Amino acid sequence: LNGVSKWILEALCQNQGSLEYRSLNAQLSKHFTVAEETMRTIFFDNNSFAIEEGKEKASGAEIISPDSIIVAKTSARLCQNKTCQGCDNFHLCRYYVCGGCTFKDKCKNSHDLRSPQNAKILEKCDLQGLTEKQIFQLLLQNDPFLLPEICAHYNKGDGESGSCKFNTTCTKLHMCLHFLKGDCTFGLVCKRYHAIGAQGMKLFKQYSNENITGLYKIYRNKLIIQDQKPRPAPGEYHSCVSESDREEICLFFVRRNCQYNERCVRVHWHLPYKWQMWEGESMTWKNMDDMENIEKAYCDPANAMSRTDEQIFRVLTLQRFVPLVDFIKMIYRGSPVRRLSTASSVSHPPHYILTTEWLWYWRDDGGAWVEYGQDGTGDAQASLSSQTLENIYLADKNGDIEFIAGSQKYKLYFKGGHGLQMYQQNLRYNTIREVRRRPRFVSAHDVEAKLSSSSSQSTVVTVPSNWDKKALPEIGYKACALHLTKIWRRIVTALFTPTMPQRRITILIIESVIKEDSNLPNGYKVVRKHLFHGTDKSLVEAICEQNFDWRMCGVHGTAYGKGSYFARDASYSHKFAAGPRSKVMFVALVLVGDYTKGQSQYVRPPAKGRGTALYDSCVDHVTDPSIFVIFEKHQIYPEYIIKYT
Repeated sequence: LNGVSKWILEALCQNQGSLEYRSLNAQLSKHFTVAEETMRTIFFDNNSFAIEEGKEKASGAEIISPDSIIVAKTSARLCQNKTCQGCDNFHLCRYYVCGGCTFKDKCKNSHDLRSPQNAKILEKCDLQGLTEKQIFQLLLQNDPFLLPEICAHYNKGDGESGSCKFNTTCTKLHMCLHFLKGDCTFGLVCKRYHAIGAQGMKLFKQYSNENITGLYKIYRNKLIIQDQKPRPAPGEYHSCVSESDREEICLFFVRRNCQYNERCVRVHWHLPYKWQMWEGESMTWKNMDDMENIEKAYCDPANAMSRTDEQIFRVLTLQRFVPLVDFIKMIYRGSPVRRLSTASSVSHPPHYILTTEWLWYWRDDGGAWVEYGQDGTGDAQASLSSQTLENIYLADKNGDIEFIAGSQKYKLYFKGGHGLQMYQQNLRYNTIREVRRRPRFVSAHDVEAKLSSSSSQSTVVTVPSNWDKKALPEIGYKACALHLTKIWRRIVTALFTPTMPQRRITILIIESVIKEDSNLPNGYKVVRKHLFHGTDKSLVEAICEQNFDWRMCGVHGTAYGKGSYFARDASYSHKFAAGPRSKVMFVALVLVGDYTKGQSQYVRPPAKGRGTALYDSCVDHVTDPSIFVIFEKHQIYPEYIIKYT
């Protein structure tokens, strides 16, 4: 653990093992100034802390909601044998840890936390700096053998003791599990105990009064640790990276040309899909075997479970049962499963290869799955297509959409209900049909064929009229030098030089960036500006290939929001053009649209008034803006590169 992590661990143990994030953060800020990325690494390290998400929303740059509970964790345990040699657990008296050992110095079990055996465990678990009281607090809420177990049978059934048959002789705690978790909705009318009665207190005879007083919180902490949901491995977290980015395969890497390399926030994988299973012991996502067959089964909407030729063969030959992936619950052998994929095909231009094409199906009366927009068996064709549904779904995954098929009106619900993931409902008869969204299957062979085929790159791309069409690359980009006689060189020079110190600047070359996805959106009366962005020379190729992404390109400030910064004046961007001799600056064509003054906590532009529409960008001064913050890549086109000394 680093210094900040140790301080947090001590603070939690000093406060009965847990604190609300707002309280912990207030105390922490008095001692440390911690970067957001460091905080994220600390709190999402499953070996040190568990988190119960609160109901409030995290605002601005906060990584956790203020009312979330942070609980201290440890892998340290008490040895149950106490006579073993070379053990990896503490050799301590259980009742000494619980605070109620009556034998004191005469106890046959150790009361020495600093003995050679225990000192080894303290060092291994990085607990040397904690006091004895703090370590015992950690053990109480982490070691499953120190607290009486909550009776599961008592919390089921309608009898006075639930379904527990032992009643007064039960060695487990009879208490409302939901009350201890803090989510019992029955309150005073709950038929389960919300307090430890005389019978329950017999289980705590050898516990100190202080620990008995704090039992509710100790149990609450223990349950939070037990209920902690799987999280991706720490290395998969990246500052200010959305969950969708972390679960999206890098399209450029699949196409063998991601220039960001290890800086890339997306997943690098050779296929446009990836199946993984959560491994609880190592707390990481592990790649699944037979990935292509799982994908092939998943692409068939009729399959609720994975099926492969090998599995069918085993069934026919009466061999042992082979576990299947449950596509509805997304589990395998009881563990969570996830499918990563490239971006949806509707979010990129048609000539982009290896995006994921999602198809939408509904189930007819005969049990057959029919794609939307296609003719069903005896049913009228729906007015929606897969492409239309995909666009609507990506805009609001929790929403719904009304449509017409023949003379009937339907509503399609994207968020599950009625035991289904998605469904459509007839608005007249209230009948319900299951809906499934599945990708079009692409094999590993298909991927190689698409990559090697020139036909996949032959789509005509519209480019500005001033470009040399012969220079247009088949894939990626090409930088073409602008000659001194070219009018565009004179225009770019005129944009660049006015605010730069004339005596010290020599333009070496101006290049025009020609890309396959060259056009910004048209059809709207949106304000466009040529703006400057200084950067390191090592990032030029990546920016030309994959556009600006501030999470990978570096930060030019956060005063007006967390996004890509562009300047009206070249002199401002000159500060960020790194290089001992020659420097590099982009002239980008930017859709600034409607803008408002930015704030440091913004991760996207704010809403316009009370409506749902957002501003397009943020600026330093609304009346005379010189700095523009852009949050979406599709608003930016890196049009020119200026290399100068």
